[in-house]
Amino acid sequence: MWQKSLPNAWSFEYSQKNAVLVPAAALGVGGMLVYWLRSRHKIKTIEMGDGWWGSGERPLKVKEDESIRPFKIETSDKEIEDLHRRLEQARYTPQLEGAAFHYGFNSNYLQKVVAYWRNQFDWRKQVEVLNKYPHFQTTIEGIDIHFIHVKPSYVPHGRAVQPLLMVHGWPGSFYEFYKIIPLLTEPAEHGLNEGDVVFEVICPSIPGYGFSEAPHQKGFDTIATARIFHKLMNRLGFKEYYLQGGDWGSRITTNMAQMLPQSVKGLHLNLIFVSRQGLRRMISVMLGAYVPWLVGLTREDVRRTYPFIQKNIYELLRESGYLHIQATKPDTAGCGLNDSPVGLAAYILEKFSTWTDKSFLHKDDGGLESKYTLDELLTNVMIYWVTSSIVSSMRFYKENISKDPGLTADARVGVYVPTGIAAFPQELVHIPRAWAKEIFKNIITYSYMPRGGHFAAFEEPKLLAQDIMHFVRKVEQL
Repeated sequence: MWQKSLPNAWSFEYSQKNAVLVPAAALGVGGMLVYWLRSRHKIKTIEMGDGWWGSGERPLKVKEDESIRPFKIETSDKEIEDLHRRLEQARYTPQLEGAAFHYGFNSNYLQKVVAYWRNQFDWRKQVEVLNKYPHFQTTIEGIDIHFIHVKPSYVPHGRAVQPLLMVHGWPGSFYEFYKIIPLLTEPAEHGLNEGDVVFEVICPSIPGYGFSEAPHQKGFDTIATARIFHKLMNRLGFKEYYLQGGDWGSRITTNMAQMLPQSVKGLHLNLIFVSRQGLRRMISVMLGAYVPWLVGLTREDVRRTYPFIQKNIYELLRESGYLHIQATKPDTAGCGLNDSPVGLAAYILEKFSTWTDKSFLHKDDGGLESKYTLDELLTNVMIYWVTSSIVSSMRFYKENISKDPGLTADARVGVYVPTGIAAFPQELVHIPRAWAKEIFKNIITYSYMPRGGHFAAFEEPKLLAQDIMHFVRKVEQL
């Protein structure tokens, strides 16, 4: 009898094991599947990390001074007399006939600029202009960070003030934003009273630029800058904020969005970097001129992008010789620029010509005074001159571009925060929305701006302010 009952016992024991193991296995497989699905959709971020850019080794037991100190730009008779002496002793190269700006800054026009600089430009007056907004410094990762912080003078009841960090590039400075700041902080007073968006604006100087201390250690790149600017905003008491940038400011604010997306309410850019290439891009370029709709391009994209070789290779090569120098041996070229105000002005102001409008290449005066005043242009040059920051600003290229772009921490990290893009027609390179989506996964607005070039806030402050407001309004309605 017991022999007959044994198989039944084994069968009962086996079914009991199955009753436990099958659900457990299903639970395990299901858990792995859920983890895999969630990990697929988990947003990759850049590790924030930490850094030290002060002189020598980082003090181990000394807590960094986190105070925010008022700062004032000052000048002296000695500083102005030294400048005048150097301007008076400048030597000039005879200009080639009919060369305009094709060989760089026109020597004949340069002499006119220097004559104005020496005899009419009032640096003391421009220092007062610079000091009209509140300036501050604070120490982060061993170096002093300079910034201006402008709050609206009046906020209507019930209206939220949006914190906005705006970051400049090279060869610009925080001064680029002086014309756009009042449009953002006091929109109603400037005919931008569309109702519901007002900002307090924070404009830092990139370390090594202007009145921000230069890093004392090698390796200071846009990711380090992004981390420092997040720390700055946190130190100012902000948990969430908007970001805006062009040139290096675009790369820095993009890195900020990749690093701490939970802190970035929205990212607005007037230049975007899309370095990823591949078969899809090649097909898009090849077909875009003939069947743009097939690869997601608009007619305006076609107008701005083609002929492709001319606009994306030849013109870019023509305008990027400086980049190769600064990405390899910045200190060598920088020595002369740091010693000669005339050389510095020619080097910087040439960019404000052809980067504002490519056709200015054909003008004897580079078209500079058609978009800016000499006081505005020379004030930006003076920020580099009085701080001796041209070399450290040029080093930023070496720290960022001497690496394989495919191996950098941000190379494989998308941008998932709400993004607004203002595409100005005279920008150095045009990136269609279809290409931008490869990196920027949540584009809320993409605007084809009617005019303007690389220095958007400096050249077309009202257009840029309107686009920022349009973008923020859309984000706030999400």
